[in-house]
Amino acid sequence: MTLTSTLQATLLRHQQAIDSALHSAFERLAERDDTHNLQEYYGQMRYHLGWVDRHFQAIRSNAGKLLRPTLLLLAYEAVGSWEQTSNPDYLRRALPAAAAVELTHNFTLIHDDIVDGDTERHHRPTLWTVWGMPNGINSGDGMFALSRLALWGVLDEGVEGDIAARLGACLDKACLVVAEGQYLDVSFEGRQDITVSMYIDMIRRKTAELMACSAEMGARLSTRNEEAITRLRSFGEAIGIAFQVRDDLLGVWGSREELGKTEAGDIYRHKQSLPILHAREQATPEEQTTLTRIYQQTEPLEKEQVDEVLAILERTGTRDYCRQFLAQQSERAREALASVPAQQAEVSTRAMEDMRVLIDFVAAAAQ
Repeated sequence: MTLTSTLQATLLRHQQAIDSALHSAFERLAERDDTHNLQEYYGQMRYHLGWVDRHFQAIRSNAGKLLRPTLLLLAYEAVGSWEQTSNPDYLRRALPAAAAVELTHNFTLIHDDIVDGDTERHHRPTLWTVWGMPNGINSGDGMFALSRLALWGVLDEGVEGDIAARLGACLDKACLVVAEGQYLDVSFEGRQDITVSMYIDMIRRKTAELMACSAEMGARLSTRNEEAITRLRSFGEAIGIAFQVRDDLLGVWGSREELGKTEAGDIYRHKQSLPILHAREQATPEEQTTLTRIYQQTEPLEKEQVDEVLAILERTGTRDYCRQFLAQQSERAREALASVPAQQAEVSTRAMEDMRVLIDFVAAAAQ
């Protein structure tokens, strides 16, 4: 994902705090007295997180976007009553939850790589291709458990027990809903009867749910105002759907500079993303037959076939539809954010502006 300088600044603002919390939570749980024979097990997880190489030697690597924990912290800042904005420790109450959602996200990635048969992530071999599928599954399971244990660190930061329980319930539900989305995604493979509405429901579960959960958790750590919490959750869901639709647009029409990879790559990979599903619904019977033939082909596609698909997308007005849908989700996110009760503190004002930056970034693809 190519980032604007403004978005980079937003994502970098809390990166060091999140990264430190993530390392602290992981090492506290992985370096117990009874884990001295399990260094390779936890080393595999560190490898996936980009902290070590395949020989378990420490490396310097990009911490990643950390989008979900950043969203959690922004929601936390947005609705809090911050009298002492100069206090550098005001984030501590929320950092265990931020670490938990990032570990949760990474457990899903480990399993997704296995399900999808992906052999590379962040320009390195995926965990399961290095240590085998059984270890990949087990490492993903272990990271899921670590994410839940990391969350209870909020109790050490003074979070009330009833709030901590609500955070746990939110994250548990999100994990279930994400798994439902993954099931739907797998079940859609090879099918020709998948509708746009079915696809939107799938990405709402698989992609947007954890972002909605992150925003809800951050808000709940700051306020007991259920209206504010609900509105920030709605913002998280809308921005999550928008991010996926943006990826779908770029996966077909993005330039090599934007993607850093092959143009129209989603077509070459037979990916049934939003553009293809919309085109199939709007296409003539002959065009539907063409799409089915090309997408069921087992041999690599030729450029002429990709151009044929692009021509169908053009005739069905699919690009305009996807842009309009993205604009609608972006507006939905704006409306949810605008309805959050305003706080006068500088911390809250800055967080709201950073969340608007997220909206502007995804909305730009609708232009």
